[in-house]
Amino acid sequence: MKMAANLKLLSFLVPCAFLVPVLITMAPDLKEAWNSEALQNMKTVFIGIFLEAAPFLLMGVLLSSLMQWFVSEEMVRKLTPKNPIGGVLVAGLLGIIFPICECGMIPVVRRLMHKGMPAYIAVTFILSGPVVNPIVFTATLLAFPSHPEITIARMGLAFAVAASIGMLVYVFVRRNPLRMPKVAVTEVKTHTGFKMAQLHPHANAHDHNHVKNWRSFFIHAGDEFVDMSKYLVIGALITACIQTFISRSDLISLGNGPVASYVFMMGFAYVLSLCSTSDAFVASAFSHTFALGPLVSFLVLGPMLDFKSTLMLLSTFRTRFVIGLSLAIITLVFAGSWLINLLV
Repeated sequence: MKMAANLKLLSFLVPCAFLVPVLITMAPDLKEAWNSEALQNMKTVFIGIFLEAAPFLLMGVLLSSLMQWFVSEEMVRKLTPKNPIGGVLVAGLLGIIFPICECGMIPVVRRLMHKGMPAYIAVTFILSGPVVNPIVFTATLLAFPSHPEITIARMGLAFAVAASIGMLVYVFVRRNPLRMPKVAVTEVKTHTGFKMAQLHPHANAHDHNHVKNWRSFFIHAGDEFVDMSKYLVIGALITACIQTFISRSDLISLGNGPVASYVFMMGFAYVLSLCSTSDAFVASAFSHTFALGPLVSFLVLGPMLDFKSTLMLLSTFRTRFVIGLSLAIITLVFAGSWLINLLV
């Protein structure tokens, strides 16, 4: 088995050997390109995005590992409200108690869903938690000291969108949206003498996670961090490329118009992939360019859905579910921010 895996890996490495002469020939040009100002800026942006998000991701996986230890399936079932409306309302306000950034939210929620948390409560928590919490509330107030209505609109719209999507998930999603772990199959002999395949959907390679000691705690945390950080790295790299090679003035020129301004600010939030604790200070730079509605759409959509979080969602949930969730978020944020701009 191990030999077969090594042979497969060798088949991918052999073609790379043909690239070595090409890279040696192009070495001076590659060195010059690597030291160019644009590439230096890209590396700086990439490192900035990763370092901004990594502590929150680490916080999330550590909390996830603690839940693996101390939170049982029975406890989750007892604490989950039986009424779906009550469950959505409680989940929408959980961020006040657990102020976790969107990067750390996904591993925590994945662990809770494996423990038995319903999908509609988990999705509500994922969407509202990164916005409806005291840290983001304070940061937004500091970024817009003379416009408290922006902070109120951000918190209110985020809670409304998260609760609405939670109810939509409760009504329309009938199957578990999680990507199930590898299924283990064992043969069990029945009383009639026939062998029957028995499935263990939650069995995986990390059987040591059930042993409650510090070694298993850090092994679980390390596995979670490696699993989620690869998507964070890819998202941060692509985001850094877009920020470096597409000028902000070109992007702003696309945002002229009553509808285009919303589309631009929402797309800008998706591409920038900023942390919810710092995106308000970026939005404040556009306060003299855009009206209240587009600013709120930027502040609400970014923590709920950006490039790096999309990759992390795809690693946790089924693709069809992520597509439907993304469309619902975009539609409700656009409609809600447009209504806020109309009323306020």
